[in-house]
Amino acid sequence: MVSAAEQMAANTSWSAFGKATDLRKRIFFTIGLLIIYRLGTFIPVPGIDGAELREFMEGAAASIGGMLSMFTGGALGRMGIFALGIMPYISASIIVQLLTAMVPKLEQLKKEGEQGRKKINQYTRYGTVGLATLQSYGLAVSLQSGGLVTDPGMFFIASCMITLVGGTMFLMWIGEQITARGIGNGISLIIFVGIIAEVPAALAQFFASGRSGAISPAVIVGVIVMVVAVIAFVVFMERSLRKIHIQYPRRQVGMKVYDGGSSHLPVKVNPAGVIPAIFASSLLLLPTTISTFSGGEGASPVMSTILAYFGPGQPLYLVFFTGMIVFFAYFYTYNVAFKTDDVADNLKNQNGFIPGIRPGKKTAEYLEYVVTRVLVLGSAYLAAVCLLPEILRSQFAIPFYFGGTSVLIVVSVTMDTIQQVQSHLLAHQYEGLIEKSQLSGKGKRRARRKGTQRK
Repeated sequence: MVSAAEQMAANTSWSAFGKATDLRKRIFFTIGLLIIYRLGTFIPVPGIDGAELREFMEGAAASIGGMLSMFTGGALGRMGIFALGIMPYISASIIVQLLTAMVPKLEQLKKEGEQGRKKINQYTRYGTVGLATLQSYGLAVSLQSGGLVTDPGMFFIASCMITLVGGTMFLMWIGEQITARGIGNGISLIIFVGIIAEVPAALAQFFASGRSGAISPAVIVGVIVMVVAVIAFVVFMERSLRKIHIQYPRRQVGMKVYDGGSSHLPVKVNPAGVIPAIFASSLLLLPTTISTFSGGEGASPVMSTILAYFGPGQPLYLVFFTGMIVFFAYFYTYNVAFKTDDVADNLKNQNGFIPGIRPGKKTAEYLEYVVTRVLVLGSAYLAAVCLLPEILRSQFAIPFYFGGTSVLIVVSVTMDTIQQVQSHLLAHQYEGLIEKSQLSGKGKRRARRKGTQRK
């Protein structure tokens, strides 16, 4: 049986987009801020030797430097003012969320509603400033020791730090403004646009390698098939649900008795979306940024060995990446995306219950049981999508932009943004959709009136 919401969504007309002025403003606002972000990636940090930087990045593109450049939209390769990207903010969010789950005071703040959420967001911003300061200092020193600076010294280090920290904070502000006043999740869209903007150049380089004979035609065809298959698999898994039956009892309001109804509680196979992949990637990029730009000079033999095994496609990299994806899939789901205690309380307040399960604590335990087992499939899917193309990419010198992480981010963010656009259109067309879906009963009342008049 099709639900009322599904009937209404099916009747949503994209032709109404022209009338949805609020939605148009949100879309144009989002596009405008994303254009500003892209322009900022081309504004260089003062004091960088452009020729030396280009030569260095060409050599580092095949290693972790390519991934670093991908997640910053190419800003790191050009050493733009957004070279640190949004990763310090994501890292600070990870730290604050972990502390919220462990520190009772922060956990209490989280339960205080809007005011508590604002304070936690403020702590995240402070953490972003601290992490960006540390990373910018390390990056400035590494650039200087790598010979990529025209005029080394304390003045360069200070100016580089101020520029990079300011760029990261401005980027964080852009992301928050897009989330609040635009369409989609601002942080995810920033990463999404950075990847999409660099795909044409990666495609041109990939096909040029095929023409020169560096990559065989069979590998090119295989990569295209792999990307299409990964996109189809991601779309299928992101739309997969585990439906939990919910029953509502018969109730009496005044003199009227309303029959009980039934519905279902949808549990996505991957409730956390693309967040685990982004979080895991951000943690992977933290220790390697400085080592990439310093060229490994002065590193101990132990660190050199770790970095050798920590490259993309290497065993330590794959093990760490898999563990982080699985951990964040569970952590983000239970703490943000699907909080079983809150869902159980909401069901209890609405007089809904799962057949055979007592409301309250037993319902929360049952939901946790179901979500834990669903996430086994969800986390395995995320790990497979992110790792299998990475292994193939490392074997056949495929660009980072065709890897599983980038494809997952692009497809997931696209689906989420389209869903939000449809939600705004649905809200705009609400009255008309009720009539189309025959949910208001107006047509039946008119028919009764006409019949009465004829009599």
